[in-house]
Amino acid sequence: MNRKILIVTGDGGESYETLYAVHRFQEEGDLTLIAAPTKRRLNLVMHDFEPGWDTYIERPGYCLASDLTIQEVVVEEYDAILLLGGRAPEYLRNHAALLEIVREFDRQGKWVFAICHGIQILVTAGLATNRTLTAYEHVRTEIEMGGGTYSTQQAVRDRNIVTGQTWQSHPEFYREVFACLNEAQPVEK
Repeated sequence: MNRKILIVTGDGGESYETLYAVHRFQEEGDLTLIAAPTKRRLNLVMHDFEPGWDTYIERPGYCLASDLTIQEVVVEEYDAILLLGGRAPEYLRNHAALLEIVREFDRQGKWVFAICHGIQILVTAGLATNRTLTAYEHVRTEIEMGGGTYSTQQAVRDRNIVTGQTWQSHPEFYREVFACLNEAQPVEK
């Protein structure tokens, strides 16, 4: 389709979410660029669920190089942004330039996609207000404190924002993502 998709992650980003996204968009003929705080090889992680644990566990994952820094992003050059999960969003949500980039995607009516803990960036950017979002279950409180409504669905679309719970939600999330990208334009705000 030759769309240009900005994917945001960093050290501690979810390895499977990152690689799946890059490959899935490439299958559709889209160009993906990875933006991170620095331009270098990123140390990604794998989050998984183990019996007897109350939360996920973390192991080292595949590495992947970023293509550009967050500071180098020009919103007008992209059709959509994807905010990935893992542990990276806990510090990326404090990156002022990234928050402004996410807000600008929304202001321009472009697609904003987020999965798992990537929704923490949306909330910090102020985009949860009056929206229905889904995320990893332990992000629910942040969504609600940010003025949003938490959904237990695997994937949710609210106007120009699509959110997914975890990498286990990839089938539902990417069906919605590509349905949106195949529309002429996002729904007006």
